[in-house]
This record gives sequence, C-alpha cells and structure tokens, in this order.
Amino acid sequence: MLTDIEFAQLSKRLGYEFKDRSLLIQALTHRSAGNCHNERLEYLGDSILGFVIAKVLYHRFPEVPEGNLTRMRSTLVKGETLAVLARKMELGSVLRLGPGELKSGGFTRDSILADSVEAIIGALYLETDIETCESLIGQWFESQINSLNPDEHPKDSKTRLQEYMQSKKLPLPDYQVAQIKGKSHNQTFFVNCKVKLLEQCVAGEGTSRRKAEQDAAFNVLRKLKID
Repeated sequence: MLTDIEFAQLSKRLGYEFKDRSLLIQALTHRSAGNCHNERLEYLGDSILGFVIAKVLYHRFPEVPEGNLTRMRSTLVKGETLAVLARKMELGSVLRLGPGELKSGGFTRDSILADSVEAIIGALYLETDIETCESLIGQWFESQINSLNPDEHPKDSKTRLQEYMQSKKLPLPDYQVAQIKGKSHNQTFFVNCKVKLLEQCVAGEGTSRRKAEQDAAFNVLRKLKID
C-alpha cells in the first residue's frame, strides 16, 4: 500500500491525484505481486497512449507524411522512452513486486517501468476521460515532442547494436529465447543476448520475441555505454 506521503508525492509528480487510490495501486502492481495486477490496465493504456500521441503529432506536423508520423510515434511510445519517463516520475520506488522480482531488481527493469506508465494511463482513463488523458500525456511528453525532427529516421536498439558491432568488425549479437511464461494469449518472452564485448549474456523481456530482443539489445547498449 502507498503511504499518504508516498501518494501525495506521486500525485505531484504525475500532475494528477487519483480519487480511487486502489486503481492507482493496481496500476503499480506487477503480476508477480498478486492476482490484482496491472496487465489489463497496461493493455488499455497502451492503446490510449498510441491514439493520443498519434493525434498530437497529426496536428503538430500538418505537412508531414504518414510514414514519418509513424516513425515519430514509435519513438515516443517505445519501451525505452516510457522507462525514461517512469524514472523521471520515480515509479520504481512505489512499484509492488513479488519477492522474485524484488530480488532480481525488477524495480529498475525497463520493461516493468514502461508497463507501469501504460497501466497508469489506463487507470487514468477509467477514472476520468480521454480529454484528461490527452492533457496529462501532452505534459509528460512535452519535451520529447518538442525535440522531434520529422526528417530524422530513428533506429531501434537492435539495429543500433548490430551497426555498432559491424563498425568494430565483431560478430553480430546472438539472441536466444531463454524462457516463455504464461498462456498462449498472454505470454512473456525472456531473451538472452550474447555479444563479443561482454562476458555474460544480457537479458531482456517483452510480450513478444521481437520486443524481448529489442529490450535485450537496449540493455546491452546501456552496459556498453553507447548513446
């Protein structure tokens, strides 16, 4: 449970105070911590975030073609961007995780942090309306939106890592699925990425193999301190 002080501080960071505190707590609860977890809220929030960002970009860049808008939206809603936002909101300090995730440092994991942002958006929509979501999401992403370059072609983490390894004339990263958890309609993929520059494999996770590989590549880039 959130203490009154934690709730007040988090509300200030979010720019919104939930009337139904239990809804916020659910949004902060990983499935490892109990049955009343945030995955359904995450599912809802993911759709709302995509819609709101698409709408913002559509009006902000009236002359930009669809392909560029899609790339810009992907840059804003990808897990890495959401994890940065979660850290800015200090969500890691208030997440509810099971013992295993706590022990493995789940409160710092990008995928868990990103999911919590989407879950909060889902909870926000259920308590308020789409207009409130648009207002808050606009505030949260203001600096990222303002720094967008419509002509830039952002590269995903796997592409960046592959190009870096090629530039060093080293073998390409090797991705191996380590584990798949959950039922067929609700799976989590765990992937290990092996690169020549690191002694140990680096883990990643996601709701698909592609997302898990992207997460692993991003974590490798962080370990190698590659911007």
